[in-house]
Amino acid sequence: MVDWAPSRQDIIWIDCSPQAGKEMRNLHPFLVLSPKTFNDKTSLVLGLPMTTASYNKTNPFAVDIGKVKKQGESHNGYILCHQVKSFDWRARGASKHPMKQLEKTKFAQACAILNQIIDIS
Repeated sequence: MVDWAPSRQDIIWIDCSPQAGKEMRNLHPFLVLSPKTFNDKTSLVLGLPMTTASYNKTNPFAVDIGKVKKQGESHNGYILCHQVKSFDWRARGASKHPMKQLEKTKFAQACAILNQIIDIS
């Protein structure tokens, strides 16, 4: 049994495969939206995938989080607010990401864009 569970605002590594269509695949950073108690009890995590794909610079649903390291090089990172997902983080072997947590202002920005899409509040 793992003594760690992801918390809201954490950035974790998660394998998004298998996928279909325009969904992301393979190992990616993932911004956690759901609270730790939910994540721990259910083994599920709700969140948003992250990428360094440069075409997201003009994506109105992506939050630019600034420079991040990828394979030793610096790239802009993006949170994809239009690809909200739920994964079984234990079954997919999720782990802590070196970025640890997203800063509060960027987290609020991602949540605001997601709310514009799903209009929940």
